[in-house]
Amino acid sequence: MTLGAAAPAITLLMAVPADAHRRWLLPSATVLSGDSETVTVDAASSNGLFLFEHNALPLSGLEITGPDGRAVAPNVIGSGEYRSVFDVSLQMAGTYRIALRRDQIMARYTLNGEEKRWRGTTADLDGAIPAEAQDVRVSRTDARIETFATLGAPNDTALQPIGEGLEMVPVSHPNDLVVGEEAQFRFLLNGEPAAGLEVEIVPGGTRYRDDARVQMLTADQDGIVSFTADAPGFWYFEAAADAGTPVDPRIDVRRASYSAVLEVLPL
Repeated sequence: MTLGAAAPAITLLMAVPADAHRRWLLPSATVLSGDSETVTVDAASSNGLFLFEHNALPLSGLEITGPDGRAVAPNVIGSGEYRSVFDVSLQMAGTYRIALRRDQIMARYTLNGEEKRWRGTTADLDGAIPAEAQDVRVSRTDARIETFATLGAPNDTALQPIGEGLEMVPVSHPNDLVVGEEAQFRFLLNGEPAAGLEVEIVPGGTRYRDDARVQMLTADQDGIVSFTADAPGFWYFEAAADAGTPVDPRIDVRRASYSAVLEVLPL
């Protein structure tokens, strides 16, 4: 396989067009009380929010971080055509970070005069493209999909960044969002402030209104986006960026994407 020359240097935070299908984790609840609780989460991809009409998300990259920073094992119920479902047992007070991390590879090439496409993971890339293929272009997207839940008093141990890909580090706690009150979120790209990043924000229930009410907000020099919700319910956040020069010589373009579902409560 002969790959094209590495892509020329480009602006680090150049916007990357989002996929037509939004990918999300939808929790049954985000703010809970008591000594223990369970949150059921749906994982799906769809055009409308939050509808089950496209496909289920695979759960192979599921990572749940508990209030003490340790991994929490999910109870995976299973996957159907339109959704995957799992339970998270909350046995400790504090905030849980529920995330899906996905390594997505997309390749385009020409073979015998025909344009071809291939999708998979980095682990599957070797041998996936015929050696005689021409005009090969391979891109990788490090995708992170998140939601959050808090039992009792919130904390921020699980909210610390890992320094890879595109991340959201809440300035305002993600389980303390209220209608009419400004909230702030800091976005990082490979551990650095994602200045100029464009973030799409959409309230759920798009099927039931003519106007999707999409908001596009731009992160400031510190990577911070300020947002004030005008209605309660679940809101969807999405952003994508060019992630710099690929380390892997097989890959021409490296991108990063982030999406989250946050609940806004009424006053």
